[in-house]
Formats: sequence, C-alpha cells, structure tokens
Amino acid sequence: MSVHDEVIAANGAYAASFDKGDLALPPARGFAILTCMDARLDPAKYAGLSEGDAHVIRNAGGRASDDAIRSLVISYKLLGTKEWFVIHHTNCGMEFFTNDVMGGLLESSLETAALGAEGFYDVGEGPGSPVGREIDWLTISDQAGAVVDDVRRIREHPLVPSRIPVYGYVYDVTSGKLIEIPEATAVGKAS
Repeated sequence: MSVHDEVIAANGAYAASFDKGDLALPPARGFAILTCMDARLDPAKYAGLSEGDAHVIRNAGGRASDDAIRSLVISYKLLGTKEWFVIHHTNCGMEFFTNDVMGGLLESSLETAALGAEGFYDVGEGPGSPVGREIDWLTISDQAGAVVDDVRRIREHPLVPSRIPVYGYVYDVTSGKLIEIPEATAVGKAS
C-alpha cells in the first residue's frame, strides 16, 4: 500500500495557502541541528522552530558522518550558521544492531528484516549482497558516548572553525525533553 496519493493531496492543501515564498535562504536564527531520522522526533517542535529558522540535518542515529559534516560546513560557510546542536535520542534503532549484524542481514537478503526479542533477524529470501559488510553503519552501543564522539568528530574536523560551539544532547522519546550531555558540550566548546 502506498501513501503517495495522501502525500500529494496534503501537498496540494499546503500549497493552496502557502505564504512562505519570501523566506531568506540563510536560516533566520543562525543555527543547525544534526539529529536522527527517527519519525518520533520533530525538531520543529522540540526546538521551537518555524519554517526558515534553522538547518536540520537528519540521518540514521544523528551521527556525524562525512555527509553530515559536509552539510554543517555548507551551513556555516555559505549560509552563516553560528551554533550547532548534535541531538541523539533514547530508544534509538541504531542501538539494536552492530555492523556485523547489518552486514549479515544484507548478505542474506535485501528484504526488510524483523525485530524480535533477540534482535533483528532476516525473514526474506535471497539474493542479498556482501557489500553491506563494507560499510560502517555508525551503530550506537553507548548513547552518551556516541554524542561525545560525534561532537568531538565535528570539533576536530579541519574545516570546522573553533569559534562555532557544538552542543550535545539526547532527546528523551518518553518525555520530550532534551537532556544535555555535559562532556559533549565541553568538547564542543568554542574557543
């Protein structure tokens, strides 16, 4: 079952009363958020954003991958952001598997896996691909530690100016609260 028709209808309703065509290209509030793609997270709500306020970069786990850092560098270099937030979250799917598990699942089949009490398992039939074993999936075994690692990776990147503070948080999916990871924020302190 596809949601295509629902998305197109919703867009039609949105476009019918659209009045944001004059927003400036740079984010009005001058900051960026790197966060997870998890559907339970709504950065506009948990960070009090309106359209045009901030750059929001999303990927699996909210990890500081090469592509996420590329986006952050563009955000400040071309569009003037001055502060960055790394926001992971509790109960993240990236905590439920390892690189080896993901590689094995993809090698077995390309069908969607299932999650059981013992973790993810394959329910599909092959063929799969061994290419999944060549990728670092940036899984998470320690949530706070991963935030610190990501902030450190951003802070130490040669294209990131030391004047940009990088804050580290975990969003609690049960309460909606942002919980600061003090070690991450200390690592990301501007100098």
